Amino acid sequence: MRNIVVYIFSLMGFFAISQNKQILYGFDEIPQSLLLNPGGRILQKKHYGIPFLSHIHVNGGSSGVSVYDIFKDGNNDINDRITRKIFEMKNTDFFTATQQIELINFGWVSKNKIYFSGGIYQEFDFITYFPRDLAILAWEGNRDYLNYEFDLGEVSTTGDFMTVYHFGLNKKINDKLTVGARLKLYSSMFSFRSVNNSGTFVTRLGDENSENIYEHTVENADVTVETAGYASLRDMDGAGEVAKNILGKALFGGNIGVGVDLGFTYQINDNWSVSASALDIGAIFHSKDVESYHAHGSYTLDGINLIFPSLADGESTFPYYTDLEDEIEREIPIDTIHKGYTQFRPVKINAGLVYGFGRSNFSEACDCLNMGSGGSHIQAVGFQFYGIFRPKGPQVAGTLYYYRRLTDFISAKATYTVDPFSFYNVGLGVSANIGKINFYLGADNLLKYGNLANAKSVSLQLGFNIIIDD
Repeated sequence: MRNIVVYIFSLMGFFAISQNKQILYGFDEIPQSLLLNPGGRILQKKHYGIPFLSHIHVNGGSSGVSVYDIFKDGNNDINDRITRKIFEMKNTDFFTATQQIELINFGWVSKNKIYFSGGIYQEFDFITYFPRDLAILAWEGNRDYLNYEFDLGEVSTTGDFMTVYHFGLNKKINDKLTVGARLKLYSSMFSFRSVNNSGTFVTRLGDENSENIYEHTVENADVTVETAGYASLRDMDGAGEVAKNILGKALFGGNIGVGVDLGFTYQINDNWSVSASALDIGAIFHSKDVESYHAHGSYTLDGINLIFPSLADGESTFPYYTDLEDEIEREIPIDTIHKGYTQFRPVKINAGLVYGFGRSNFSEACDCLNMGSGGSHIQAVGFQFYGIFRPKGPQVAGTLYYYRRLTDFISAKATYTVDPFSFYNVGLGVSANIGKINFYLGADNLLKYGNLANAKSVSLQLGFNIIIDD
């Protein structure tokens, strides 16, 4: 059991990921910033993302532990480090994973000065909370925890693998206000979730005159795991068949959902502006290939009476364990359910306050829909807020940043972010226009790049676009 816990800590440290894109938000030279605020400023007449290369995004982190915490060199034993982290972490600590790759992205200004944009991207999103009680039970056992109720409800996890089709519009209402909206259609390829669970496991002293003095009790267990897109994959033969099935689901052959993004930018005066957006207000309706599992009930085990069989009698099995398994399944049955369910998307909130200063001596970008909106400053400082609604409550982050237009074709943005992963996350993003080609690259937690194993979050995003200003 301890080996399993070591393996889990290793995976969580390496593969945990967050969704915040603080470098990209408000970076108007990059067309993909419209995916974070459909009401952002528009600096081009048209853009075309280079297929599969216009936006690649991965970032990693965990709120409670890093790989270095467990595997660093030192005099103390690795088991001691794991024990310390298990007791330091809370059941609200989490590990998440998000990855996106854009297949198509495009946009253009219409004759009535509305900027239309659309595209397709693939997304994977995962979160699991740290089940502290169950980790203690697995690592320490229950010998020293008599009458302690281990909480089964700490099990909380969700995961989605989908394709997103989107189309949006951006409209400048007047010299100060720009608004935007984006419609999204989700085609889910695979989904699972296990939330709102309950129940306890407790060991108590029984009758001291009994042969078995301990009672191990599962009380009021109510645990559900919902899956969609998994059952059909289970019996498939070969990677080719699995890939064909997943591709079909990506092309609206799976479970379908709908959502919307909303956003705005308001120019308070020549220097100050404010913006905000709400993303993924929607849900996926799982009705195909649904298979869920529900365990519920209570059970008390009064020790274990193990009777070894007589090999002389030709017996080679242990009927006691077979009877015990049957009894547990009878008292805490696991029902397999094929009823559909609705899964709401994790809504994300972005907001920003910016102070721009320093007039540009460079040749101006198009700023096609935002002329006179204070967009000609070559420097800016600002604050950004990010929040995402998760099963155990919202997770938030705050970012201070400095923006600088270095030349007429290169801009940069430096960020300092405080989030559940770190209090000193420094990031840097660069956007370069070489001819009609726009290239951007952004990464955060740069102070940890000398030892990535010691980082609780690492982010990288890059892409190539064709920008047309005339």
